[in-house]
Amino acid sequence: MKCPYCNEADTKVIDSRPADDNSSIRRRRQCERCGKRFTTYEKLETMPLMVIKKDNSRETYDRSKIEAGIIHSCHKRPVSPQQINSMIDEIENQIFNMEEKEVPTSAIGELVMGKLKDLDEVAYVRFASVYREFKDVNTFIDEIGKLLKK
Repeated sequence: MKCPYCNEADTKVIDSRPADDNSSIRRRRQCERCGKRFTTYEKLETMPLMVIKKDNSRETYDRSKIEAGIIHSCHKRPVSPQQINSMIDEIENQIFNMEEKEVPTSAIGELVMGKLKDLDEVAYVRFASVYREFKDVNTFIDEIGKLLKK
């Protein structure tokens, strides 16, 4: 860290503590050459997770979009808000543990469908019908047939 007064690169940390909002570290430093003191704030810089949409556009990950889709699929089903939050937490853990910082919506959609299939098959079919853009009743019947075979 360079001294803002004399531009000397040799400074020492006198005091270090969390900042008031706990989102950064406040460090009190002293220049070895001129002796003046100054304060720095260090904050973790994170790269946001990007979602690659079907049209290849990119946008930052938004938990509320997954949440809205799942809540809509589980409407009038015996699924509690705690189960939904827990499912979204599990999905996010899987997403954020991937090596890539750009994840296609297809990967996220498949994770959601896998979790919904285990939780509530009706909610799964509802979600799948929108996500996979079912065009007609036969597509619906095919998907339900896959469920019944298992």
